[in-house]
Amino acid sequence: MAVDKRKDSAPSGARGTARSATTHPQPGSAGLVLHGARTVLPTGVVDNGHLAVEGTKIAAEAPPNAQLIDLTGHYLIPGFVDLHNHGGGGASFSSGTAEQILTGVHTHRLHGTTTLVASTVTDDMDVLARQAGLLSELAEQGEIAGIHFEGPFISPCRKGAHSEALLRDPDPAEVRKLVDAARGHAKMVTLATELPGGIESVRLLAEHGVIAAVGHTDATYEQTAEAIDAGATVATHLFNAMPALGHRTPGPIAALLEDERVTVELINDGTHLHPAALQLAFHHAGPDRVAFITDAMDAAGGGDGRYLLGPLEVEVTDGVARLVEGGSIAGSTLTLDRALRRAVTVDGLPVEHAVAALSANPARLLGLYDRVGSLEPGKDADLLVLDADFTLKGVMRKGTWLVAPELP
Repeated sequence: MAVDKRKDSAPSGARGTARSATTHPQPGSAGLVLHGARTVLPTGVVDNGHLAVEGTKIAAEAPPNAQLIDLTGHYLIPGFVDLHNHGGGGASFSSGTAEQILTGVHTHRLHGTTTLVASTVTDDMDVLARQAGLLSELAEQGEIAGIHFEGPFISPCRKGAHSEALLRDPDPAEVRKLVDAARGHAKMVTLATELPGGIESVRLLAEHGVIAAVGHTDATYEQTAEAIDAGATVATHLFNAMPALGHRTPGPIAALLEDERVTVELINDGTHLHPAALQLAFHHAGPDRVAFITDAMDAAGGGDGRYLLGPLEVEVTDGVARLVEGGSIAGSTLTLDRALRRAVTVDGLPVEHAVAALSANPARLLGLYDRVGSLEPGKDADLLVLDADFTLKGVMRKGTWLVAPELP
């Protein structure tokens, strides 16, 4: 990393609580009952909710001698699921050591992301394969939920913060090399599917149970529709790094929004998207097909300064990351608690729709909805406590408080 300007990474309103969380009630054998909160369930928002936790799981009934925790005046929601994240806390998932990667993962956990897919950026194929091996070990340990390869199979016309010298066409044999290097933990590959080998690579990924995502693309509407028919199911950060929507040449945006088989990623940081674009996406895709992501780079949870994103140097000013050379937006410094608060308080989304975009929708896409993504008995006790202004106050992962809510 190019700088060491790290701030305390606990969320606003909960600073200091992460280090002292072990002094707060833990589930243990007696378990917990969280009551009184406005609880966001798959069926909607329930006032004066009642949720039991026993061990690492959400329980159907209150365990004997459970400790009661009154959350009146708060919201209780599922932990966030981020399917596109490059790092945080000064650590990069593309180049960091295991210890550094865990620092980045923990930074995002303190901001509510209890399930995270680690994303790489364009690099030499051998470098990506080696990093995939390291990330696979962390996936096997349960620290991350898998790997997303963003590049090198993307368009030089829409490269964004990727090194053009390292880009290549999506040869299915090379795509397969990265998938194999991930040892069963490859979750998603972003492709410019209009490039030679793109459609064949989409079919290869679909056959191996890996999500093919259309992104960093210069595809036409028709080419994008062909990729979707071949098995592509995700739009990588919709609107960004792709042709703009046109009334005569609608391009990939229209094809991705209109097809019910596609989940669209949105970066809701106030820089990547105008609120009207976000509303347009929700209107056309519907609340079940939107996934909020961070696309965070290592400056997330840190401060302004110089950083590296893969081999490229990035300048972060006022929380906005741009390439030093050329000025392109270079990922974000977003955390998902900020994305939620903005969605509800600025964009005016119903809380249940915003929460679904941060939990249930990405969990379903990743095939993890049987374990995470909603507050239901039998699932992991991954949950968040927010105050009435949607500021994060508590984070529980697998039944343990990482950020314990400071309550009367």
